[in-house]
Amino acid sequence: QVRLVESGGGLVQAGGSLSLSCAASGSVFGLNAMGWYRQAPGKPRELVAIITRGGSTNYADSVKGRFTISRDNAKNTVTLQMNSLKPEDTAVYYCGVKSIYEADPRYWGQGTQVTVSS
Repeated sequence: QVRLVESGGGLVQAGGSLSLSCAASGSVFGLNAMGWYRQAPGKPRELVAIITRGGSTNYADSVKGRFTISRDNAKNTVTLQMNSLKPEDTAVYYCGVKSIYEADPRYWGQGTQVTVSS
């Protein structure tokens, strides 16, 4: 079993920045992709950014150039630095971990609210 604990999030004005962090504990061996997903009201959950243990990253087109994902393999943590935030970034953000062979995360965090005011 894997436990994911998220921190960060909150309310920020458009153009501002926020940082989200997620710490994984438990049986993380083999779950080498850590990522952030988000779900806005009335919309399906979507991938925001994901990073492998080797440092390969993938971003949603909507956040490229504004968000940066990073990880600390020794601590099993992943961080999402969000800059130039827009109102459309408002959503609940979830940390997820999976193997590179899985389409969707096997484990999820509890979610953290990000609200960007215009």
